[in-house]
Amino acid sequence: MRGVHHAAICTADVDRSIRFWRDGLGLTELFDQTFTGDWPELFGAKTDRLRSIFLGDPQTPDTGIVELVVFDRAGHAPAPSAEPRHGFFLLSLQRDVDATLSTLAALGFTDGVRRISMPTPDGKAVPMAVITAPDGVLVELIGPPA
Repeated sequence: MRGVHHAAICTADVDRSIRFWRDGLGLTELFDQTFTGDWPELFGAKTDRLRSIFLGDPQTPDTGIVELVVFDRAGHAPAPSAEPRHGFFLLSLQRDVDATLSTLAALGFTDGVRRISMPTPDGKAVPMAVITAPDGVLVELIGPPA
Protein backbone atom coordinates (compact mmCIF):
# COMPACT_ATOMS: atom_id res chain seq x y z
CA MET A 1 0.00 0.00 0.00
CA ARG A 2 1.28 3.45 -0.81
CA GLY A 3 1.51 6.31 1.67
CA VAL A 4 -0.64 9.40 1.76
CA HIS A 5 0.47 11.69 -1.05
CA HIS A 6 -0.76 15.03 0.25
CA ALA A 7 -3.25 16.93 2.35
CA ALA A 8 -4.73 20.12 0.87
CA ILE A 9 -5.56 23.25 2.82
CA CYS A 10 -7.63 25.98 1.18
CA THR A 11 -6.00 29.11 2.54
CA ALA A 12 -7.33 32.64 2.94
CA ASP A 13 -3.85 34.20 3.31
CA VAL A 14 -1.26 32.34 1.26
CA ASP A 15 1.72 34.42 2.45
CA ARG A 16 0.87 33.82 6.12
CA SER A 17 0.33 30.11 5.46
CA ILE A 18 3.66 29.80 3.64
CA ARG A 19 5.41 31.47 6.59
CA PHE A 20 3.81 28.94 8.95
CA TRP A 21 4.43 25.74 6.96
CA ARG A 22 7.74 26.62 5.28
CA ASP A 23 9.47 29.06 7.63
CA GLY A 24 7.94 27.78 10.88
CA LEU A 25 7.79 24.02 10.30
CA GLY A 26 10.66 23.67 7.85
CA LEU A 27 8.83 22.26 4.84
CA THR A 28 10.37 23.05 1.46
CA GLU A 29 8.42 24.54 -1.43
CA LEU A 30 8.34 21.82 -4.09
CA PHE A 31 6.31 23.76 -6.65
CA ASP A 32 3.91 26.67 -7.09
CA GLN A 33 1.58 26.47 -10.08
CA THR A 34 -1.73 27.95 -11.16
CA PHE A 35 -4.05 25.58 -12.99
CA THR A 36 -7.17 26.25 -15.03
CA GLY A 37 -9.72 23.46 -14.79
CA ASP A 38 -13.30 22.56 -14.10
CA TRP A 39 -12.90 23.30 -10.38
CA PRO A 40 -16.56 24.41 -10.11
CA GLU A 41 -17.61 20.87 -11.08
CA LEU A 42 -14.94 18.99 -9.10
CA PHE A 43 -14.84 21.10 -5.90
CA GLY A 44 -17.86 23.42 -6.10
CA ALA A 45 -15.46 26.36 -6.49
CA LYS A 46 -16.57 29.75 -7.84
CA THR A 47 -13.65 29.93 -10.26
CA ASP A 48 -11.84 27.82 -12.82
CA ARG A 49 -8.41 28.91 -11.49
CA LEU A 50 -6.60 27.16 -8.66
CA ARG A 51 -3.16 28.01 -7.31
CA SER A 52 -1.41 24.98 -5.83
CA ILE A 53 1.70 25.22 -3.65
CA PHE A 54 3.24 21.89 -2.64
CA LEU A 55 5.38 21.93 0.52
CA GLY A 56 7.26 18.86 1.69
CA ASP A 57 10.60 17.09 1.84
CA PRO A 58 12.58 17.18 -1.42
CA GLN A 59 14.08 13.79 -0.48
CA THR A 60 10.58 12.23 -0.56
CA PRO A 61 8.66 14.44 -3.03
CA ASP A 62 5.89 11.89 -3.63
CA THR A 63 4.55 11.60 -0.08
CA GLY A 64 3.79 13.67 3.01
CA ILE A 65 3.04 16.89 1.15
CA VAL A 66 1.03 19.82 2.49
CA GLU A 67 -0.69 21.54 -0.43
CA LEU A 68 -1.80 25.13 0.00
CA VAL A 69 -4.72 25.81 -2.33
CA VAL A 70 -5.83 29.28 -3.33
CA PHE A 71 -9.19 29.85 -5.03
CA ASP A 72 -10.27 33.36 -5.91
CA ARG A 73 -13.52 34.17 -4.09
CA ALA A 74 -13.34 31.07 -1.85
CA GLY A 75 -15.70 30.95 1.11
CA HIS A 76 -14.37 31.06 4.64
CA ALA A 77 -13.94 27.93 6.73
CA PRO A 78 -15.95 27.69 9.94
CA ALA A 79 -14.16 28.76 13.10
CA PRO A 80 -12.14 25.99 14.77
CA SER A 81 -14.02 24.11 17.45
CA ALA A 82 -12.84 24.11 21.06
CA GLU A 83 -13.36 20.35 21.18
CA PRO A 84 -12.66 17.47 18.77
CA ARG A 85 -15.18 17.05 15.99
CA HIS A 86 -15.92 14.44 13.36
CA GLY A 87 -14.09 14.76 10.05
CA PHE A 88 -10.57 15.99 9.39
CA PHE A 89 -8.86 16.36 12.76
CA LEU A 90 -5.17 17.32 12.47
CA LEU A 91 -1.84 16.90 10.72
CA SER A 92 0.83 15.28 12.85
CA LEU A 93 4.54 16.03 12.33
CA GLN A 94 7.66 14.68 14.01
CA ARG A 95 9.64 17.69 15.18
CA ASP A 96 11.71 18.96 18.10
CA VAL A 97 8.74 20.41 19.98
CA ASP A 98 10.52 23.19 21.90
CA ALA A 99 12.58 24.39 18.94
CA THR A 100 9.62 24.31 16.57
CA LEU A 101 7.32 26.21 18.94
CA SER A 102 10.07 28.80 19.48
CA THR A 103 10.51 29.24 15.73
CA LEU A 104 6.77 29.56 15.22
CA ALA A 105 6.44 32.05 18.11
CA ALA A 106 9.22 34.19 16.62
CA LEU A 107 7.15 34.32 13.42
CA GLY A 108 4.06 35.35 15.40
CA PHE A 109 2.31 31.97 15.47
CA THR A 110 1.08 31.14 18.99
CA ASP A 111 -2.63 30.36 18.49
CA GLY A 112 -4.03 27.45 20.43
CA VAL A 113 -0.73 26.05 21.72
CA ARG A 114 -1.24 23.18 24.14
CA ARG A 115 1.50 20.90 25.47
CA ILE A 116 1.75 17.57 27.23
CA SER A 117 4.34 14.93 28.00
CA MET A 118 3.03 11.48 27.07
CA PRO A 119 4.49 8.60 29.12
CA THR A 120 5.59 5.54 27.14
CA PRO A 121 5.39 1.92 28.39
CA ASP A 122 9.16 1.88 28.98
CA GLY A 123 9.03 4.88 31.33
CA LYS A 124 10.19 7.53 28.88
CA ALA A 125 8.21 10.64 28.05
CA VAL A 126 7.33 11.92 24.58
CA PRO A 127 6.86 15.69 24.33
CA MET A 128 3.79 16.65 22.33
CA ALA A 129 2.12 19.91 21.41
CA VAL A 130 -0.75 21.14 19.29
CA ILE A 131 -0.86 24.54 17.56
CA THR A 132 -3.53 26.01 15.34
CA ALA A 133 -2.19 26.87 11.89
CA PRO A 134 -3.58 29.60 9.68
CA ASP A 135 -7.02 28.63 8.38
CA GLY A 136 -7.76 26.66 11.56
CA VAL A 137 -5.88 23.42 10.87
CA LEU A 138 -4.60 21.72 14.02
CA VAL A 139 -0.95 20.69 13.82
CA GLU A 140 0.36 18.11 16.28
CA LEU A 141 4.09 18.14 17.01
CA ILE A 142 5.60 14.94 18.36
CA GLY A 143 9.14 15.00 19.69
CA PRO A 144 11.56 12.17 20.32
CA PRO A 145 11.23 10.30 23.64
CA ALA A 146 13.18 11.93 26.45
